[in-house]
Amino acid sequence: MDMMDTLVSLCKRRGFIFQSSEIYGGLNSCWDYGPLGVELKNNIKRFWWRSMTQLRDDVVGIDASILMHPSVWAASGHLEAFTDPLVDCKSCKQRFRGDEAADGKCPRCGSLRITEARQFNLMFKTYMGPVEEEGAIVYLRPETAQGIYVNFQNVLAPSRQKLPFGIAQIGKAFRNEISPGNFIFRTREFEQMEMQFFVKPGTDVEWLEKWKAERLAWYAELGLRPGKLRMHRHSQKELAHYARDAYDIEYEFPFGWKELEGIHNRADYDLSRHQSRSGKDLSYFDDAAGARYIPYIIETSAGVDRTLLTCLVDAYREEEVRGERRVVLRLHLAPVYIDQIAHRLESKVAQAQRHGHLPNGKTKPI
Repeated sequence: MDMMDTLVSLCKRRGFIFQSSEIYGGLNSCWDYGPLGVELKNNIKRFWWRSMTQLRDDVVGIDASILMHPSVWAASGHLEAFTDPLVDCKSCKQRFRGDEAADGKCPRCGSLRITEARQFNLMFKTYMGPVEEEGAIVYLRPETAQGIYVNFQNVLAPSRQKLPFGIAQIGKAFRNEISPGNFIFRTREFEQMEMQFFVKPGTDVEWLEKWKAERLAWYAELGLRPGKLRMHRHSQKELAHYARDAYDIEYEFPFGWKELEGIHNRADYDLSRHQSRSGKDLSYFDDAAGARYIPYIIETSAGVDRTLLTCLVDAYREEEVRGERRVVLRLHLAPVYIDQIAHRLESKVAQAQRHGHLPNGKTKPI
């Protein structure tokens, strides 16, 4: 059994993560979090939210709706460009992303009988209201970022922020991935921690470098081993349709170096597109410069589930005790802390005494 199989088994036994709908055979790439898993997940979110918003005076938070007007996704480019190349293997009948069969071979069975790639949109489509018709189509958001962009002016006025400043959000996103896998690394339903930082054009390169350093330092505070982290710059071929420049913080998983967080210079792509499509003014008036312009955006985008998996992998240790091998998790950020356990025990003792199950004064709380 390899490390990932052992980790999946351990997570189930210890109450971290279970296969969704397991009694019915499970649902591919969907996972449920147990008692310890949900505590660790919430602690990661609290740790991110505190460092991103509560300890800074230049970042505020929002919580936008999952369902948004379809024009949002037309303006953002998701209806047109949010696709993956899809290929089929004629031998084993499996489907894969085009990049997984880049050498012309099926990654599952090695067959050369691979179909030509065709584009597949990753957004989940559904209908709003009782009638399934073209005018009722809505999408489950594939990212939380667009909810921030369309609310730029709504946040700017009441928060009284001036550039540079950021808007942060934690929330669910959904992507109809062609080939999800590696436990909770790539799933179809996941939770994002995103921050969009609005800056004056011309200062974007400087702020990109600052946020690269900030985000790398955050993972060090999270307790991840520095030797397992690296920064990868996107080539021109890798750049997304909205990005002027992009970097990934990568972690060395058992299945290779993979993206942990994306840090992107999105320039004025998003606000310009939404301003053009909606007809609403999304510009910013700079009092000091006496000029009006569309802000540039530096984005930091991390996944809660992927961060949790990284914490588990980084904490994974195998030890031998009295000739027997055992697996332990040396977590830096724990699901539950001693003071929380003590508080719960004190509460249980007090409750038992109130109900007459324990005589008063006979049991000392911790």
